[in-house]
Amino acid sequence: MSRIGKKPIPVPAGVTVSVHPGAVEVKGPKGTLRQRVPPGIVFEVKDGNIVASPERPDPALGKFHGLARTLVANAVEGVTNGFKRELDIVGTGYRAEVKGKQVIFALGYSHPVVYDIPPGVEIAVDKQTHVTVTGIDRQLVGQVAANIRAMRKPDPYKQKGVRYTGEVLKKKVGKTGA
Repeated sequence: MSRIGKKPIPVPAGVTVSVHPGAVEVKGPKGTLRQRVPPGIVFEVKDGNIVASPERPDPALGKFHGLARTLVANAVEGVTNGFKRELDIVGTGYRAEVKGKQVIFALGYSHPVVYDIPPGVEIAVDKQTHVTVTGIDRQLVGQVAANIRAMRKPDPYKQKGVRYTGEVLKKKVGKTGA
């Protein structure tokens, strides 16, 4: 059995959990998430906790045991508090602005880059260079942040581009004229 999979998931006040075949549905103050569960893993609600267990004692189910428990725990955390990723835009003339359901980036290309905001995610831009991605689905928030970062990855020489807040880059030394 998985060590992570054995840990019970505490259900906070105001959150309701319903177990369906192949999925767990979590409703909370921020919204509703339906998390699919790998086959062979069973969830049940006991004493205000969600407990995951494999259907049969098969060592091959150990990897799915921990995965399924973590996915459901992320769903509970998402409907309770939500998730947030922050990005910084570094570079002269690099900026972003939100217009309706789109974010328009100026990242040094000959044209502005337009990014459509997917449903379930909110994007806020502070001071034109700080982007905050928030939502209840951890996977979706992380993917949107990764897509935005991929528009102009940080340059290892000039340190320009879109990076996660707090991300440390190894600065490469440029060529000398000798």
